[in-house]
Parts: sequence; structure tokens; C-alpha cells
Amino acid sequence: MKEYVTKSYDETVALAEEFAKTLEKGSVVAFVGDLGMGKTAFTTGLAKGLGIDAPVSSPTFALCNTYVGKENTLHHFDMYRVESWGDLYSTGFFDYLDTDAYLAIEWSENIYGELPDDAIVIEIERLGEDERKFKIYRKNEEE
Repeated sequence: MKEYVTKSYDETVALAEEFAKTLEKGSVVAFVGDLGMGKTAFTTGLAKGLGIDAPVSSPTFALCNTYVGKENTLHHFDMYRVESWGDLYSTGFFDYLDTDAYLAIEWSENIYGELPDDAIVIEIERLGEDERKFKIYRKNEEE
């Protein structure tokens, strides 16, 4: 497990941009954290690090926003309203897993059992107004 602390939105975006450069094609990034913790800010950095120049917004109502760059695609899911396997299936989530696109999943705790074993989990904790702690590990390497 690796831990990082950021003190601003810009630091969170920069951390995620560097982190994105270490990811393998088709990586699944699963966020765990409450409202306002920085999940969308981190996804903004992921997109930048993957060479995707697109405005990132929370997919709360769309369930999935797709951002396409020259070499990479990022699917940004919000699983907040997913309450059953049927709900999850209807999002097309399983089809996205069979591509080389990157997936960023907000509210992943709602579908934790369905995440691939090698998913990268990012737990976010609020330390202060703008300060956040990010714990990053693979699902299959949980303590």
C-alpha cells in the first residue's frame, strides 16, 4: 500500500496525472470515499496523465462519462445509485472490462465484489478543508 497526502485540488490533479503514467492498459481504478473527497479531481488528473484533453465532470446522472484521447479511452463511472447486480449489469460495466480502456469508478464500495481482483483501490480520507490522504493498493493485496 502506498499513501499520499495532497493539500489542494491542484496537488490532487498533479498526483493523479503522475499516477496515470504508471497504469497498464485496461486498468480499473476504484475509489472509496464520501462526497466531496476528491474523486472527480483525481479522475481529472488521470485523464490528463493518459493524454486525454477533455473536461471531466462527475457522472452522477449519466452513470458513465467517456473521455477519448488519441491513444487512450477513460470510462468514468458513478455507482452511487447501483443497488443490485441487475443495476450494475444495465450500466454495461462488464462489457467495459473486456476492453483496453481505463475505468475510474466512483462509489466502488457499492460494487466491490464485482471488481476485478487486480483493481487498484484508492481510499480517500479528508484530513482538512483541502487536505486529503490517498491510500492506494490492489484489491487482491488488501491487508
